[in-house]
Amino acid sequence: MKTIDEMLHLALLTPDQHNQVSAWIAQADSPEEILKMPPALWRAIERASEVMGIDDDLLRPPALDADGVHCTSVAHTRH
Repeated sequence: MKTIDEMLHLALLTPDQHNQVSAWIAQADSPEEILKMPPALWRAIERASEVMGIDDDLLRPPALDADGVHCTSVAHTRH
C-alpha cells in the first residue's frame, strides 16, 4: 500500500484511482484476486510504476550489503 500512497502523493494516480485500487487490494483474499483488478486500474498502476522506475528497481542486481555482507569505506588521511 505504501507504493500506492506514493503514487497518489506524486500525482501519478488520481484520488479516485487510489481509492479504487486501495479498496480492491483490501478486499482481495490472495495475490490471484489482486490480479483480477479491472484493466483500467491496472493501466493506471502500470503507467505510474513506469514513471517511478519500479521495474528498473526490480531488475537491478542486489546491493553489496545484501545477505549480511557489509561494505564500509575507510577514510584515508594524509600526513
